[in-house]
Amino acid sequence: MTSSIEIQVVDSIEDVPADAWNALAGSNPFVQHAYLSAMHVSGCASKRSGWQPLYLLMRRQDALIGAMPLYLKSHSRGEYVFDHSWADAFQRHGLRYYPKLLSAVPFTPVTGPRLLAKTHEDRVLLARGAIQYARQIDVSSLHVLFPQEEDLAAMSDAGYMQREGVQFHWTNDGYADFDAFLASMNQQKRKKVKQDRRHVAEAGVTFRWLRGLEIDEDALDFFYSCYENTYKEHWNPPYLTREFFGLIHQAMPDTMLLVLAESDGERLACALNIINDGVMYGRYWGTREFVSGLHFETCYMQGIEYCIVNGLDAFEGGAQGVHKMSRGMLPTPTWSAHWIADDRFAHAISEFLDEETAAMDEHIGELEAHTPFKSRK
Repeated sequence: MTSSIEIQVVDSIEDVPADAWNALAGSNPFVQHAYLSAMHVSGCASKRSGWQPLYLLMRRQDALIGAMPLYLKSHSRGEYVFDHSWADAFQRHGLRYYPKLLSAVPFTPVTGPRLLAKTHEDRVLLARGAIQYARQIDVSSLHVLFPQEEDLAAMSDAGYMQREGVQFHWTNDGYADFDAFLASMNQQKRKKVKQDRRHVAEAGVTFRWLRGLEIDEDALDFFYSCYENTYKEHWNPPYLTREFFGLIHQAMPDTMLLVLAESDGERLACALNIINDGVMYGRYWGTREFVSGLHFETCYMQGIEYCIVNGLDAFEGGAQGVHKMSRGMLPTPTWSAHWIADDRFAHAISEFLDEETAAMDEHIGELEAHTPFKSRK
């Protein structure tokens, strides 16, 4: 680190001017000042919830040239990159795994910027600064989840290990309409999609798309009741609060799309998506009652149809789910980066990741061989 570089860590994003933060963050909605602020103001990401916010700031001659959202984690929930076996191994050997240091967007498995800086050199400095801070506060490890490619390259240069995962994303091949999309699928998958859509239609379910300020407080209340119900079905409290959704709707309404399912004039289910730079991100869903095929229609088919009608380039359907392939979503690699303080465990985890990456590459290759499409352009 050069003498002109200063590294500082603050515990509130409100200590950083929004304009200065967003100038580094770019257009990605999930690392915008307002989005991260809403996470913390609402209490969703807080010391109490096991997500103690920290912000690594890098300055050169008093100018902010780098930033990195960090969290001191006391557990591994809400991350979607699973390291529970690592924590168990630490415990078996009498070592402390928590707290650990994490760079991610809380509860949001979406690839995007993590090293907020303009040049590769500054991103490398930022990545090294994070390791330096991890050593300073004596944590077991540092993890960066769902970084974009340029961040991954910088972290590789800074000595982080890489871990591969997979999600399922849909790409718009210039389809004229939804029927054209269906026509591109093989007969078996096309028949299944049509069958599912028919079940939903025969149940009397219709859909509306509400964008931005069309989503009023009443619609947000209904959405949250559905979202909350999804967690209650599994006996878990929801990660996010009604206040959080109100804050992001107030700060960035144009990014929000609510898919609303109705039957006989009554609201039945909904899905909340985030849209930015030609990409739709499927984020949250819930329903008041079970209807065959309703989940896939509300969460995926309506999202794909909206993308086609509105000329969006892609739809990212969220974490996990091989079943999404039958709806036209294809396997897409995702990544995380990791630094382990203990040299012995770092070596063991590095060997594990080499084997896991080879297995993941093979898995993705097998998935690609079973494309739902007749052919890809």
